[in-house]
Amino acid sequence: MIEIDAQRLADRYMAQWTVPDAAERRAAIERLWAKDATHVLHPPAKIREIAAELGFDHTTLEAQGHDAIESRVARSHERFVEKMGLTFRPRADAVRLHGVVRFGWETVSTETGDVVGGGLEILVLDDDGRIKADYMFPGA
Repeated sequence: MIEIDAQRLADRYMAQWTVPDAAERRAAIERLWAKDATHVLHPPAKIREIAAELGFDHTTLEAQGHDAIESRVARSHERFVEKMGLTFRPRADAVRLHGVVRFGWETVSTETGDVVGGGLEILVLDDDGRIKADYMFPGA
């Protein structure tokens, strides 16, 4: 595996969610993610509760491959950055253990600078240092 600076990877990863230009966002995704990568989201409690009420025995949400990940990032950008005036930033706690990087992140109001949320990210890297699996835990 190539050498990876865990905090720099966390910075680049969080930055992709706030890129306003679709072409630049796609380019960032292609640089960060393996072609067949999977983004796995542990949804917030409210979504899990609604799914359970509807009879779903699991509520994990997944996007696989560049196109699906691009769609996921774009929808997040539209909802949280454009409509709600939020941004995302990594905490300064990124660590790497072999091919895994873990870090916390924050959701921040661009108007007030207040931290309004956050979560935990676990990235599994391939031999080229690209993300092959991303496990996102909002609210963690």
